[in-house]
Amino acid sequence: MDKIIYKSISLKCSAQKAFQMFTVNHHLEKWLTQLADVEPKTGGKYELFWNPEEKEDDSTIDCKVLVIESGKFLAFEWKGPKQYKHFMNNTKPLTHVIVSFIPSAEGTEVHLLHTGWHDSAEWEEARQWFDKSWTNALEELLKYANKV
Repeated sequence: MDKIIYKSISLKCSAQKAFQMFTVNHHLEKWLTQLADVEPKTGGKYELFWNPEEKEDDSTIDCKVLVIESGKFLAFEWKGPKQYKHFMNNTKPLTHVIVSFIPSAEGTEVHLLHTGWHDSAEWEEARQWFDKSWTNALEELLKYANKV
């Protein structure tokens, strides 16, 4: 059975601005990663590097944007960190992150789904790790979005 991670936050900005937080390199580098190389187009790169000196580890190297609709929707491939890369980064398909941006009275609701989890103990450990990681990341996004 495919398990998912689901998170949502409300940002006090337009859907287009919230979308840019996930697609513009300098924004991503303020809340999610050390170095971003994202090409916001279908088939474009979605590469994030938490340790730029070791690009093969702790990164989403070779991940691609799967679907993109400016200001509304974004889906991209995702890889695991060093401790999970031996199984997460060699599976076909990779896990996927899907983010939707829904205008609201206060700004924008951001809904994030991380899918593609397999049914084993090591996959469940990775899923739980990412569940916490996405919570922390979205808290950082909320702080950053309130500043810009």
